[in-house]
Amino acid sequence: MSNKIFLFFFIILYSNFSFAQTNRKELSIVKISDKITIDGNLKEQIWQNVPTATNFVELRPTPFLLEENENKTKIHLVYNNDGIYIGGYCYERTKDSVTSELIGRDGFGNNDFLGVVFDTYNDKLNAYEYFVTPLGEQMDAKVSPNASGNNGGEDFAWNAVWKSASIIQNDGWSFEMFIPYSAIRFGKKKLQDWGFNIVRLRRKSNKQLFWNTIDPNKNGFLTQEGLLKNLQDIKPPIRLQLSPYISAYHTYDGLAVTKADNVKTTINGGLDVKYGLNQAFTLDMSLVPDFGQVQSDNLVLNTGPFEQQYAENRSFFTEGTDLFSKGDLFYSRRIGAQPIHYNEVDGQVGLHEFVSKNPTKSQIVNATKISGRTQNGLGVGLLNSITKPQNAIINDSINPNFIKKFETDPLTNYNVFVLDQTLKNNSSISLVNTSVLRSGHDYDANVSAFLFDFNDKKNKWNIGGNIGISTIVNYNAANKVGYTHSIYAGKTSGRLTYNVWHELANDKYDKNDLGYLTNNNYMVEGFWIGYNWNKPKAWYNNIRININARHNRLVTPLDPIKGRARMFQGGGFNFNFSTQTKKNWYIGANINGAPNYNDFYEPRKIGRVFVNKGRIGFSTDWQSNNSKKLSWGGSFFTGTGGVFKRISFDYGLYGKIRFNSKFSIALDIFSSKTTNAPGYAFTDGFSNILFSRRNIKSVNNALNIKYNFTNKMGISFAANHNWTTIKPQQLYLLNADGSVSPSTIYSVNTDGTVTANGNNNIFQNYNYFTIDMVYTWQFAQGSFLNIGYKNIGEDFKRSAENKYYNNFGNTITGKELNSTNLNSFSLKIIYFLDYLSLKKKKVKI
Repeated sequence: MSNKIFLFFFIILYSNFSFAQTNRKELSIVKISDKITIDGNLKEQIWQNVPTATNFVELRPTPFLLEENENKTKIHLVYNNDGIYIGGYCYERTKDSVTSELIGRDGFGNNDFLGVVFDTYNDKLNAYEYFVTPLGEQMDAKVSPNASGNNGGEDFAWNAVWKSASIIQNDGWSFEMFIPYSAIRFGKKKLQDWGFNIVRLRRKSNKQLFWNTIDPNKNGFLTQEGLLKNLQDIKPPIRLQLSPYISAYHTYDGLAVTKADNVKTTINGGLDVKYGLNQAFTLDMSLVPDFGQVQSDNLVLNTGPFEQQYAENRSFFTEGTDLFSKGDLFYSRRIGAQPIHYNEVDGQVGLHEFVSKNPTKSQIVNATKISGRTQNGLGVGLLNSITKPQNAIINDSINPNFIKKFETDPLTNYNVFVLDQTLKNNSSISLVNTSVLRSGHDYDANVSAFLFDFNDKKNKWNIGGNIGISTIVNYNAANKVGYTHSIYAGKTSGRLTYNVWHELANDKYDKNDLGYLTNNNYMVEGFWIGYNWNKPKAWYNNIRININARHNRLVTPLDPIKGRARMFQGGGFNFNFSTQTKKNWYIGANINGAPNYNDFYEPRKIGRVFVNKGRIGFSTDWQSNNSKKLSWGGSFFTGTGGVFKRISFDYGLYGKIRFNSKFSIALDIFSSKTTNAPGYAFTDGFSNILFSRRNIKSVNNALNIKYNFTNKMGISFAANHNWTTIKPQQLYLLNADGSVSPSTIYSVNTDGTVTANGNNNIFQNYNYFTIDMVYTWQFAQGSFLNIGYKNIGEDFKRSAENKYYNNFGNTITGKELNSTNLNSFSLKIIYFLDYLSLKKKKVKI
């Protein structure tokens, strides 16, 4: 009987420990005087005589489950005056259980991996991550609170130079890593304890395990880190790293005005500099940057009233920009973007004159970043960039000696300044300022914001928000001052989480000179509530559901007739469901809807409104187990609503096949078809606004091929084609009250022209095609040779082309009158120079 009672209490105790405990583990690190050869073998005796991090605990799919002995993980850490060494063995039942794929740096692909996480300031907000795969490929990231204040945003664009090697063994895989102090930031204390954790992924079983237990129902993973103890007398070295580059381009431009400009060969050179100003702060500088080999944008036809936003692919503006993203005030694509007077050039052309040159982008002269964090948790970031003046060139067809210049962009200075103070309970306050200063008579812009994000001691409740002011200087001979604020609060830990928010921006708030904002003059309230099942049962590993809703209204009336009686803009709700099955398939579904709403922007004229009816929609998406050699997935959406009873059908299919660890092919197909969609058509000479009932069809195909020869050398091929066509079916007059009625004056002809409105053609047919092919060889640590080929084809016309292959052929050949065709071959060599390495070589000589 007593044995049964003892067993009963033991089970209770073990259950509480296994499924609820998140005690903070500690590991004491040992200092050594010798160096370790990084070859992945763990042959040095020191690895056998130091503390071991083991007994990993599963996070997914079964939280709190202790790792099996035959698949155990054993990690060792030591350090010397140069950096930190990590050695480890990831056991598997058989060699075949190790999943590996050569994917390239910072690509997880279909790989097992082991990662270490160092929270060097032990603030549970900021950290550095270093990952290695069984084939020795590296990934690294910087962890910081993201824009919304939630803990744990990972920035994989951040890169450091460090060493690693791996070996696949008969019973698993082993690895060694060396993180030099130049690749990490830490404080000045003589004796330091760092927040620390280790993560392992076993891809075939999709088991993710941590050394220090992670509770999926608690907010953030840094708040649940362990402790790395007894780092003594570590000092950062002189951090001076130079990356000079030289590049050559041979380009054919099919739209060049003169034959001499059709083919160009250019040679460029520049320098990237990283310099440690002190223990905490680093200067990053790019002199005469070259972004010619950056991945091409996937341009699409803009059918709405707002500017499209595109991802940033330029490494200087993606790497280590966590501080600069605070407050969502910085959209880096503004730097080096289209000149502000680009579209005014045609108004400067006189009789017999033509535009021979009009640069589409401003040229960056230099870009500089200073960033870091002090021992007391004060983060400081400063980003500055200068673009040179741009001029359009206008010539005369009669007088060949006539040249007229029109400045489309003045000399411009862009600046971002951030102060971010971490507080107790992984909380923070921040101050952000952006400014754009232009020479001459053009206007300047300045935006400032104060942000706060507070958590309680148990990291269960959260409240935050911001207050911001924008100032446009010399805006129509005056200053325009705008205001914004937001506040959010909620429960962030537990199976049930929720939050509410409120956000406002008045009609003068404008952050678009260095940020991105579709429209101001709004007040939005909303809520989000979600519930999670994280313990596997029956057929699933986890289930997540959430529902959210919002209400949006104006701050200042826009309708001159109804005024404050018409302030409602819109609203809506979403119900989301997602699950991972026992076979590691992902399945998601969404139901969304919205009531009737007032659109103050689609009419393209301030003071006019379009009253549209509500909508309802359903979507689903799925993905197979991506650890298989053949993985695939898809998506589907259907919805209806609006004044013309719009009907939409979207579907997508994608798949990837891995022939072996080196070679893979991925294909992504997406098609969208909408009938009876309302949209702005044109404004006639009598200021009448015409809408159309139109059919929209869009197709996007993307092909990616990758072959890696080694973990230092590979070739990638990416092709993308987007086609969108808009066919108006009937024209409607937008009435003063926001309703639409069939036009009695204008109608659409079969060729797209509009009856009684001259040759105005409102059909649209747009194609955009790109090829990006790059051969990369890392011939030395941090040094690269890149050979690239880029092809860009663009075609827009006012007649509908119904057949996909005709669109594709016209685009890649550039035969259409309005087609753009650009081809570029490039060679770029980047050589990494580290001051310490050069100094040591000099001493040996």
